Amino acid sequence: MSESLKTNKLGPQVSNSPAPSSPEPRELDSAPLTTTTTTTTTKSPLSTHPTSIAWSLFFSIGIILTGVNAQTIGGLFATPAFQRDFGYLYDDSYIISAPWQSGIIVCLPLGMFFGACSVGYFMDKYGRKIAFLISATISATFIFFQFFARSLTVLLLGELIAGLVGGMFLALVPTYVSEICPPELRGYMTSSINLALVVGDLIGNGIIAGTHQITNHWAYRLPLALQWIFPLIMISGGPFAPESPWWLVRKGRLEEAEKSLWRLAARGTDTKKVLEGMRETDRLECEMRVGSTYKSIFNKLNIRRTEISLAVGFGAVLSGLYLGAWTSYFFELAGLPQSQAFNMSVVFTAVGVIGNLLSWPLSAHVGRRRMYNGGIGVIAVLMFIVGILDCVPDYDNRPDVIWGQSALLILFFGIYNLTVGPVSITISSEISATKIRTQTIAVAAAVQSLLGLVMTVAIPFMINPDQGGWGGKVGFFFGELKFNRGRGGIGDGWRSGIMVFEMGRIEGLANRCLIGALSTLCWVWGWFKVPETMGRSYEELDVMFARGLRTREFKGYKI
Repeated sequence: MSESLKTNKLGPQVSNSPAPSSPEPRELDSAPLTTTTTTTTTKSPLSTHPTSIAWSLFFSIGIILTGVNAQTIGGLFATPAFQRDFGYLYDDSYIISAPWQSGIIVCLPLGMFFGACSVGYFMDKYGRKIAFLISATISATFIFFQFFARSLTVLLLGELIAGLVGGMFLALVPTYVSEICPPELRGYMTSSINLALVVGDLIGNGIIAGTHQITNHWAYRLPLALQWIFPLIMISGGPFAPESPWWLVRKGRLEEAEKSLWRLAARGTDTKKVLEGMRETDRLECEMRVGSTYKSIFNKLNIRRTEISLAVGFGAVLSGLYLGAWTSYFFELAGLPQSQAFNMSVVFTAVGVIGNLLSWPLSAHVGRRRMYNGGIGVIAVLMFIVGILDCVPDYDNRPDVIWGQSALLILFFGIYNLTVGPVSITISSEISATKIRTQTIAVAAAVQSLLGLVMTVAIPFMINPDQGGWGGKVGFFFGELKFNRGRGGIGDGWRSGIMVFEMGRIEGLANRCLIGALSTLCWVWGWFKVPETMGRSYEELDVMFARGLRTREFKGYKI
């Protein structure tokens, strides 16, 4: 190829300088959708790449379903008709026992772990599109179990399958989106995955808020039945989706890869040159012996990138993945009727949606590293304040203090979805080498789900009076330990913004303190470990990691 693509802050341009003959990589923008015209454009990538945006959003429907299901199942525990049909009579009212509630909640992260582990095989062998259709088909199955359940055992089985599907989507969607978007669009669309999670939460909360007062079995069957809309859309449209050009290149199916590029590319793109760039990146990674197995992600060349991908996911779980579940509880403590607490859950998730939307222009100007570390630092401060308020004398009789904590949690949720939530998914999905992106993202999603499972089980023991007895002070612990990540991320599907039951109250008290401590540790880790990757092609990232650049050298480095 006589010309090479160069990328600057204004967008891709053509350079007439010849490519070097050595194996050292050229300054090639190998992203699939980079334009190759000689003119620059000041247009937003959101307006120049409509097809890649559309398919990114389409694949994110699976993420929306994960959020809807989590909120729906959690909301059923506080729905009177569900309590009557599936619970038992206790003190003149029907309740669902705490062990069953905990067991069903635990099934979601447990299933996510196995789903994230298994989907990598399907993505590598059959491609992203087939893996998506498999996931969509299985999603219809878990809804079937939930809708026709006549016992909590069947509902638990359905939720385990829901977790399996959620884990598959949480590994598959970031992989696909990061491979069909150019560098200038990658940040927008990978962060929109977190938006999809919050939108799913909002839809689930809204449905439950509108149906929980129905007096017959449709109070819980209608919310479950409405979930079938999502797999119907995915199964209907999935066959028409373009396959990932990167996957096709690695399989040697170059003609199909060029056709896929032609469908996805912006106007004026020379798809042959872009395909050449992708082949160059693949060749470079072969020369660097990047590898293509799960074992390869932990070799000397890749371990640093794997650490970053996993750690930002840890931060997501430890920073706020669970807080959305217990906000309604705080409002009840402050004197708000339970019916209004449902509505406040909707407001809470709406704040998350607004935060995600605002993160798009922010990410275009601030960059990954600054958003990540800045967001995690602010969250740590907020959580410490929440924990301190928990120590106020006569706390239970101070509704003003509880209202203050609730307001801080809403502020936290907005900041989380403005910064850590979306950007952590972006970092995790673009930091690995292209040949092992499937394996890296799958392992990150699996480990994150496993950590979520541990936290779900451990927190009640940490704060129960007859166990650890930490109470609300557990929040201080989270404030110091946290790693840095964005919600959604990749596995916050088991959160429930409207679960108001005894175990929920216990976990809510725990989270208020734990997050402050964990965030501090995550901020320290992020300061030394998270590099700036905004606007970089995958080949540039390969070169910079291979050269062992220090974290703060990435931003202004020129190859």
